[in-house]
Amino acid sequence: MSGAVFVGGGKNRWLSRPDFSKVAFGSAERFWMIFSDNMRGAFLMMLSMAAFTLSDASMKSLAAEVPLFQAVLIRGVITTGLIFLIGMVRGQIRFKFSRSDWRVVALRTVGEMGATVFFLTALFHMPLANISAILQSLPLAITLAGAVFLGETVGWRRYGAILAGFFGVMLIVRPGVGAFDVYSVYALIAVGFVVLRDLATRRLSPEAPSMTVALIAAFATTMIGAAVTLFSDWQPVSHQAAISLGLAAGFIMAGYLLAVMVMRVGEIAFVAPFRYTGLIWAIFLGIFIFDEYPDSLTLIGSAIVVGMGLYTFYRERKLERRARRAALGQSMH
Repeated sequence: MSGAVFVGGGKNRWLSRPDFSKVAFGSAERFWMIFSDNMRGAFLMMLSMAAFTLSDASMKSLAAEVPLFQAVLIRGVITTGLIFLIGMVRGQIRFKFSRSDWRVVALRTVGEMGATVFFLTALFHMPLANISAILQSLPLAITLAGAVFLGETVGWRRYGAILAGFFGVMLIVRPGVGAFDVYSVYALIAVGFVVLRDLATRRLSPEAPSMTVALIAAFATTMIGAAVTLFSDWQPVSHQAAISLGLAAGFIMAGYLLAVMVMRVGEIAFVAPFRYTGLIWAIFLGIFIFDEYPDSLTLIGSAIVVGMGLYTFYRERKLERRARRAALGQSMH
């Protein structure tokens, strides 16, 4: 009789044995709930950035051995399988979306696929810190996209921060000099697709299961790798490359899940600045794994981008507080 233990004595009886897994997970959940939504969102954002950067480093280590789309295919098969298994065990694979959610998921998946293809193509040919620094312009790009496509109000201060931030990006990519090539453009295109993905994620309803959204994105990206690999030669995969692919799959799976979760927890103005921890990871891994030392212009450009991004978040948070105070004052009258 599982789940129980026999106890002797004057009267033989069965006593329920505590389910230690439930006790452990219950304790972890209670500890997690101690923190505010903002703190949980910040922690999830930092974990997400670490996971994505570690996956990027694992993929970059394959550049000299495994073709790009073959690596995308193998990583995608492993990732999709892992997400599906975990989702089934947890009962979180459900495809009963509302019609509006299906449209949002489709749009988000297009963003995920485009971001993956252009980002990994650039990653295979650029220093890890450089491409990560370019990606730090994402919050500025989201703010600009919100103003252009969603009609959100953006004042002259934030427009100035966006302009200065993109000047920082230009210091990193340096168009017109030897350091600039088509892969720098690919990195910028990847930013555009990530903007599409993140704006779409914010429009998902609370009923859309995060695990299923991540599964759809992983499967679609895998199909891109499969389609391109059909028309190219398959290269043998060494033992070391297989380990790197396994690590990349594990980290990207964690990144997928955390990326969906983090956009739905806490205030975006508070949580989003923690995205910049990814740059710290990228510089650290670039130096110690690939012997890539960012030059002074890259560091200056990175500092400008991060600084302007933080200022943008500060302004958004300040305006939100002002709007709440105004609404409260009107309600009191």
